[in-house]
Amino acid sequence: MTTLSSPAVAAPRHTTPDRWWRTAVVYQVYPRSFADGDGDGTGDLAGVRARLPYLASLGVDALWFTPWYASPLADGGYDVADYRAIDPAFGTLAEAEALIAEAREHGIRTIVDIVPNHVSDRHAWFTEAVAAGPGSLQRQRFWFRQGRGEHGELPPTDWPSTFGGAAWTRVTEPDGRPGEWYLHLFASEQPDLNWSHPEVRREHEDVLRFWFDRGVAGVRIDSATMPVKDPALPELTEGSPHPFVDRDEVHQIYRSWRAVADSYAEQRVLIGEVWLDDAARFARYLRPDEMHSAFNFDFMRRPWDAEQLRESIDDTLASHRPVRAAPTWVLSNHDVTRPVTRYGREDSSFLHARTFGVPTDLELGYRRARAAALLSAALPGSLYIYQGDELGLPEVDDLPAEARQDPVFRRTGGADPGRDGCRVPLPWSETGASYGFSTDPRATAWLPQPAVWAELSVLRQENAPASMLTLYRAALELRRTTPALIGEDFAWLDPAPGVLGFRRGGDFACLVNFTAEAQPLPPHAEVLLASGELSGLLPADTAVWLRLKQ
Repeated sequence: MTTLSSPAVAAPRHTTPDRWWRTAVVYQVYPRSFADGDGDGTGDLAGVRARLPYLASLGVDALWFTPWYASPLADGGYDVADYRAIDPAFGTLAEAEALIAEAREHGIRTIVDIVPNHVSDRHAWFTEAVAAGPGSLQRQRFWFRQGRGEHGELPPTDWPSTFGGAAWTRVTEPDGRPGEWYLHLFASEQPDLNWSHPEVRREHEDVLRFWFDRGVAGVRIDSATMPVKDPALPELTEGSPHPFVDRDEVHQIYRSWRAVADSYAEQRVLIGEVWLDDAARFARYLRPDEMHSAFNFDFMRRPWDAEQLRESIDDTLASHRPVRAAPTWVLSNHDVTRPVTRYGREDSSFLHARTFGVPTDLELGYRRARAAALLSAALPGSLYIYQGDELGLPEVDDLPAEARQDPVFRRTGGADPGRDGCRVPLPWSETGASYGFSTDPRATAWLPQPAVWAELSVLRQENAPASMLTLYRAALELRRTTPALIGEDFAWLDPAPGVLGFRRGGDFACLVNFTAEAQPLPPHAEVLLASGELSGLLPADTAVWLRLKQ
């Protein structure tokens, strides 16, 4: 059930320009999979530019682009070879500049990814370091070390890579002998940078200025807790300070970045990818002289359960309150199993460890994903939407092994399916080899798309009153125009056991039914929006927005 028509162009949000990020709706663009503008089967900047009217009609305030820089794409672009160049697969620097300007004409700001922990093994610095040999100044920008064992045949530590396997790779020295090892907390194609080196610090500050000068409104900081390492390289020991996660010195980096951001007349924002269980440690990244906001992964990881989600909301609001930061709410991203699939599983929480063959009730997951969309959109703070979630796309679990490109799949010997299933290119129409993803109707997408993409396409959902796309557009329009949803006011309601309810402002309420039975609605003046048909009651796994009686 929806009660609003979709606007052709989104109305401006009611927020002051220098604080836009506190209430913004940010849409994540994975460029490789959003839209293909040149007909080669790979998404690109031309495709995004052509779809800007769609994004404006959806009602988003900003676009967050995962890396579009020159890269061998060993890890989907997070292995950056040159921050000042656009990868040819996506376009040119001139096209990026045009996209930033054109998006702004639609009232949409641009956020780009910065990856401080590592670069690509094709980056000029790393190729110079390998060629220069042991003891060289070039190697000091990275973590080169002699190996253990009689002949240096063992890695310097037993640290594991986040992507599976060891976190060290041995190089062949210029004279052909097996030589030093270099640290990579992710794939071997992603050597970690040494942030105690002044050139590393200066380079990243210059990169920030490079993009801020081109009109970028902010940066999303990848793996923000990991750049600083203990120089002694101790082994991981329970009860001891972590040698490379959330070290105190990392805050010096973001204080210097904040100074760069604050040097611009128009607000430039820093948004951190901060995975931490300790709420107090998390909040340190949001102090007034560091980041403006950070992703709320706890909310995304929780299962479909009223008590669990209420606890996460309470913890989030409490951790942000002391530093007066605006919370963020997100259901998924390019690393996470899509909500339609996740919420249809017996264990609906998100864990990094994926497995094949997990049973999923997609009908149940779709119903819950609709309710989750209204729940997250009604909370105070900013909202992040991963491309395709507004279409209700499920995870593509059955990609053939030969099509999978995520290094996680390869480095775990195929035990972990990796993240390709949430990166399958979007469907824009019901026909063609790529369902409208490519401008060439004969071109196939870089990852295989399932046949169900036709019925989930933008064209099929565009004017369908009960579609996920219509629900998202209606929710974002109400979020933009309802005074109670613009402020930070929030108070819990207790409508019934298993029903999550809260109030915003004087007359707005959101209720979500997590029980198996339909529940009565409280007295209200108007139903603003619902994720499913109400019939006088609130069905199971359904959310509703109400205007309360005064």
